[in-house]
Amino acid sequence: MQPLNVIIGNSYAIKINTNYFPEYGFDEKKAAFTRFFTDTGLSKDSPIDGISLTVCRNYLIKQNRERSGNAANKDRKNLGTAWKWGIDYLEQWPKGLNPVLSIKKFPEKREPRYVPPEEDFWKVFELTTGQDKVMLLTFLHLAARRSEVFHLKWSDVDFSSKRIRLWTQKREGGNQECDWLPMTTELRAALLKRWEERLAQTTADKEHVFLCLDETFFCEAYYGKPFKHRQHLMKRLCEKANVKPFGFHAIRHLSASILYKKGNSVSVIQSILRHKNPNTTTRYLRTIGLEDTRSALEEGLKMPGKVIEFPKAVNG
Repeated sequence: MQPLNVIIGNSYAIKINTNYFPEYGFDEKKAAFTRFFTDTGLSKDSPIDGISLTVCRNYLIKQNRERSGNAANKDRKNLGTAWKWGIDYLEQWPKGLNPVLSIKKFPEKREPRYVPPEEDFWKVFELTTGQDKVMLLTFLHLAARRSEVFHLKWSDVDFSSKRIRLWTQKREGGNQECDWLPMTTELRAALLKRWEERLAQTTADKEHVFLCLDETFFCEAYYGKPFKHRQHLMKRLCEKANVKPFGFHAIRHLSASILYKKGNSVSVIQSILRHKNPNTTTRYLRTIGLEDTRSALEEGLKMPGKVIEFPKAVNG
């Protein structure tokens, strides 16, 4: 693998092999540094001393002002983690203060995450065929993250026991862990058919469930390989279905919403979303506009069998 100049060294560029970094989030952190260099006027050839606490603080303040507190905090996390990678993997990297993470987080104003109506999902679903149809069903039935579906291998699909293993790195420390989830009858039938179709296909990658099979010029370099992004697929499908655009992660929100509205407990939803802490699930439900507090107030505090009459306003 060719080395990649990602960040900078003491007056010279340090060549960092991509094998040093966890696969999850690498592109996101590289993009954060690209934006940081553009806004600060620094470059990959600048001395490391140029990335001072003052420079980082001014950059994040600008992101907070021009974008949002949430955007500034995301850049803070990505830049700070990348800096930590330098400490962990590069001998020349300064081992002292992390100038990014030493800056306090910015206040955030969070709106509820968009959850597409169930009928919008099915409108989009009906426009798909073959592999894409199975992929959307996998997202819905497993409430899976994009990377979990894109990295899914046939060795993770246990047809006999009707279960699927999902691997995630969304855990503390970036460690990869797996969880087994039940495979619904509908999803099992779809994946089994997909497996039979794959046996007849000649592709370089036999391990992964979902592969790029588009033979257009733009996908020539990716043909037969597992997906990485596919950010344009959902946009095209939503436009064609004439529905408000939503992405793969919004399907995870939709799965949680459907389970919640059908009366499933937080503990059940937690096991499907694969959150380690039930408080994470509670916060997750709140971010997509679902909560128990309204019904608790309505049912728990009303006077039984009595309506309170308020006096009518008197003119004059």
